Amino acid sequence: MIVTTIEKPGADAIERARRIAEELDCACVRRERHTLRGLARRRKDAADGVLVVGPDSLKLATEDGPPLFFHPSMALVRVKRLRDGEPDAMIRAAGAADGDTVLDCTAGLGSDALVFSYAVGPEGNVTALEASRVLHAIVREGMRTYESGLPDIDGAMRRIHHVRSDHAEYLRGLPDRSVDIVYFDPMFSKPVLASASLLPLRSVAEGAPLAPETVEEAKRVARKSVVLKEHRDGSEFERLGFERIRMTAHSVAYGVIRI
Repeated sequence: MIVTTIEKPGADAIERARRIAEELDCACVRRERHTLRGLARRRKDAADGVLVVGPDSLKLATEDGPPLFFHPSMALVRVKRLRDGEPDAMIRAAGAADGDTVLDCTAGLGSDALVFSYAVGPEGNVTALEASRVLHAIVREGMRTYESGLPDIDGAMRRIHHVRSDHAEYLRGLPDRSVDIVYFDPMFSKPVLASASLLPLRSVAEGAPLAPETVEEAKRVARKSVVLKEHRDGSEFERLGFERIRMTAHSVAYGVIRI
């Protein structure tokens, strides 16, 4: 992968590109007048894509799929429903409340972390773990700059603490009963093929199945609940010892272990 800028970058975008390339340990290449495809063809190290940096944007372009960038997408709809007093299946499954601390072990595009952050409020805390370096950077930077036009939702985005880490390793380093809720949303064992928004995510996200030993660590760390999101027809709840408590109309179910 290489890092470049938008076509006419200002000094801020150039400095941001340099900083992100250093973080990701890859080359920062001048855009000049090259198209992204032309730039990728000129560089052997662009086989995994071109990360395009603007003053307030970050987008991964690849040859074989749509670009990957941060957008709150359905999380924005879900948070707006919470604002209107409507329930959210994930929040109810977790038992999340004002002031809770949440560890999202598989942040992905950050949608569930945003919903949790809004639900637990300014006195709560959400830490979003992501093992993929590029996905971590895209979501972290996107949540720092995205403007929804709603200050309380933007505040919920800004409050999330983003950490690049393998979740199993991170959990092992936490004290007993140190967070209220531990949440997992790994790649579904049965993919939701109709979800076009998840196609670019699958190319960069870590896809290993959740290990039983990791669930045991989560049970040690959590004070209230451990929650797993899975395809409604998947078998992970039974394999990992979660009680299936909620099935939505959109191929998604939640399982919970109460502490």
